[in-house]
Amino acid sequence: MAEVFLRRLSRWQAEQQREDVATVYTACHEQARYQEQGSTRDVGRGPGQAPYRIGGQERTEFLARFERHVQERDFDMVAADSAAGLVGCLYGYRAAPETPDFAALRDVLPPAATAAAAAGRLFLLVELMVLPEHRRRRVATRLRDLLLARHGTDVVVTTLAAAPGEESAHEVLRAWSCTRLGAFGTPPREAWLHPA
Repeated sequence: MAEVFLRRLSRWQAEQQREDVATVYTACHEQARYQEQGSTRDVGRGPGQAPYRIGGQERTEFLARFERHVQERDFDMVAADSAAGLVGCLYGYRAAPETPDFAALRDVLPPAATAAAAAGRLFLLVELMVLPEHRRRRVATRLRDLLLARHGTDVVVTTLAAAPGEESAHEVLRAWSCTRLGAFGTPPREAWLHPA
């Protein structure tokens, strides 16, 4: 397995790499769909194969969300790269009471998190993705540690789709000792509180 190195991305760099990020996102969610359906088909890169299948509505919707997230206050992103290219990333932003994502999840937040948002100290992690072939190698934990090094005094909440196929995300959040707060919004998403 090739060595994976981490790097912070500025807002501009994140925008420049949006297509690569969308490819990783699609590969991660495609793998989850196949696992949910009980398929053993490999969605990774094989000899002579194109790198993952990309396209479709899901990719388009992700790119629209990503473009909005990149513009949010204090957007922060860390990427994991190998010699072959991008293998994962984690990003989020500082949420305020007027932020659309905060308004949607307000009802599931504990009072301390709501107060932190009012004080400008609530950081939302909105996307964590690591290609299937790089999982279980501490890449996600290394991404989290580097990203949250800047946000040590913040209340940190992760949001993710409340859909079948998110078992690997749940495993990661439990390993990080996060607490599930509940579901919110349409389509439904889950909120998880990181330990202080």
